[in-house]
Amino acid sequence: CRVLPSVCKVTALCTPGRAEITSLDSGNIDDTLSELNFYFLAVCRFSQMLHPIFEEASNVVRDEYPDASQVVFARVDCDQHTDIAQRYRISKYPTLKLFRNGLMMKREYRGQRSVTAIADFIRQQKVDPIAGVSSLEELNRVDRSKRNIIGFFEKRNSPSYHTYEKVANILRDDCVFMAAFGEVSKPERFSGDNIIYKPIGEGVPDMVYLGSISNFDLTYAWAQDKCVPLVREITFENGEELTEEGIPFLILFHQKDDTDSLEKFQHEVARQLISEKGSINFLHADCEKFRHPLLHIQKTPADCPVIAIDSFRHMYVFPDFSDLSVSGKLKQFVLDLHSGKLHREFHHGPDPTDSTPGQEENKEVASSPPESSFLKLAPSETRYTILRDRDEL
Repeated sequence: CRVLPSVCKVTALCTPGRAEITSLDSGNIDDTLSELNFYFLAVCRFSQMLHPIFEEASNVVRDEYPDASQVVFARVDCDQHTDIAQRYRISKYPTLKLFRNGLMMKREYRGQRSVTAIADFIRQQKVDPIAGVSSLEELNRVDRSKRNIIGFFEKRNSPSYHTYEKVANILRDDCVFMAAFGEVSKPERFSGDNIIYKPIGEGVPDMVYLGSISNFDLTYAWAQDKCVPLVREITFENGEELTEEGIPFLILFHQKDDTDSLEKFQHEVARQLISEKGSINFLHADCEKFRHPLLHIQKTPADCPVIAIDSFRHMYVFPDFSDLSVSGKLKQFVLDLHSGKLHREFHHGPDPTDSTPGQEENKEVASSPPESSFLKLAPSETRYTILRDRDEL
């Protein structure tokens, strides 16, 4: 198999021959993935058609990038190593994952299963994500509709800049990264190498990184917090990858031009639910584009803004958007999901502790909650069916 240039490694299943594909297992995966900056990983079981395609693609890449330390193709047999499959949420075979600096990238390879497409993907990943800054005046013209991180360094060949490169490669899809060096950067290096973040929005003040730039863990954590918003937009393009993260959705459905409701939702999520980050995804969706999930909960775009939870089994509606700012109300809604209360009350009515005396005698058994709508955005069972051409899957 082939290795691609960059700080990356790739894992795949190959037949014997010229290809050099690293086999990973529970004993070596952590050390191996952390050795290089760029890994392309293929998770078995492999079909008979993808097997030679992956091998040939690795050979193409090796010809273009002969330094095997830059990009590595590797493979994992998840039938034998089920712990790895669970750890990286592998539910479909074959799955092609990208790792940088030991970290799995959010976006797996979803392109055509062909030699050309896989090689092109690696070439794109090898493009430097950091744009050079030749004059500080350029920073007055950055696109403030995007998240921008700018580094100011004395020289390119330094531990600080090498750490910055690693961070930029990992977050290249989430932020715009720029860097200035030498005399150009000197006015911004009054206390040494420096990194700033320019948030979205004209006139929003810059934020300065105060930690050690050469410390990768600290720098990455700071940049990730800035580049990946707490509340993300779900679209048809990213819905599958969000679903594959495997945790429930808390979604605000709103009209595209209703920024006030979105800002209120973002504020309350940050105020009430920051401790729940990692156990539920905070999302917002265009209610015109996502009419179908709204219909699932007996709503229409005319009812927006609407807040709902999709647990991937059922959907539950937050009773009243006007209660969003009531202290603890949104958090309790999420806690009721985790405790099973939302599901239980849909089947059996309010818990006795929530009922007034005598209410239990007359209550009706609630119907089942609407089934999950966003689960349908998960990978299709036929995602990797064989195509007619020999080099495609």
